[in-house]
Amino acid sequence: MKATMKDVAKLAGVGVGSVSRVINNVPVKESTASKVKAAIKELNYEPDIYARGLKTNKTQTVALILPTVWHPFFSEFAYYVEEALEEKNYKMYLCNSDGKSAKEYEYIQMVKQNKVDGIIGITYSDIDQYISTTLPFVSIDRYFTEDVIYVTADNIAGGKIAANELKKRGAKNVAFIGGHQEIPNETKNRRKHFQLEAERLGLNCAVLDLNEPISDLISEVEKFLIAHPEIDGIFTITDLAAVDVIKAIKKLEKRVPEDIQVIGFDGLKMTLATEYLVSTIVQPVEEMAKTAVALLLDVIQGKGTPSRTVLPVFFAEGNTTKNVIL
Repeated sequence: MKATMKDVAKLAGVGVGSVSRVINNVPVKESTASKVKAAIKELNYEPDIYARGLKTNKTQTVALILPTVWHPFFSEFAYYVEEALEEKNYKMYLCNSDGKSAKEYEYIQMVKQNKVDGIIGITYSDIDQYISTTLPFVSIDRYFTEDVIYVTADNIAGGKIAANELKKRGAKNVAFIGGHQEIPNETKNRRKHFQLEAERLGLNCAVLDLNEPISDLISEVEKFLIAHPEIDGIFTITDLAAVDVIKAIKKLEKRVPEDIQVIGFDGLKMTLATEYLVSTIVQPVEEMAKTAVALLLDVIQGKGTPSRTVLPVFFAEGNTTKNVIL
């Protein structure tokens, strides 16, 4: 027969209320907690999370909305979100939205129906009308009309760092290559501040900034580079865009980094043990995930939180930039 909370309380020699507090991570005496945990282990007791949720109006679950799981950055972010939630005895629902606002709306409704306690979202869909300050929601990079909490890497600093790194490595004619959406988000600062910093440093700067979704970036880059043969350094909106840019450069029979240096943004690796795909501005993915989880749980618990959290980035060398010129 399956053990009950009463069985645990009897074996531990404490009241049912004490067992409940231990299970729900409410502080109790260390001696009480030790006895309860020992009894839980001995009886192989498993709390009924669903029943507990009915009593507390909490499900101990969080939904994570991603545009796609195929992008390495989003997959890595999901890994660290789940890890951080597990430490707090929360479970994660993963929504692979494929950029569809209808799917994201369904997850937002789950919060309102008390099926999940809150949402962490990387979303570029038109869901502004469904987001409010009363919704337990933490956004990544994107901000909304309502004053919604969001976490972002320092995209302004990233753009500036990329310009300076290309300058230090001898580039004189640089370019930004990427795409943008109409949805307001912090990633647009990558282009803006790269361009401003390049101009401040006395570099010539060209821009290829396409409307997303981009159907054939490689062809667009080829045409751009043919029109601007002087370019010797490129900063791209993401590392995956950098990979396509490198393909276009090679199709034009130019070399990376000898003829054209390339810096991406994200810090992608195929595995934790391998090198970066390209020279890159690294986002602190693990810290972003842990911060988002901590902020969301604070919101769920009714605590005050900052509306905007900016985390630092740094440059990491891959094999797509030259050595620094001393």
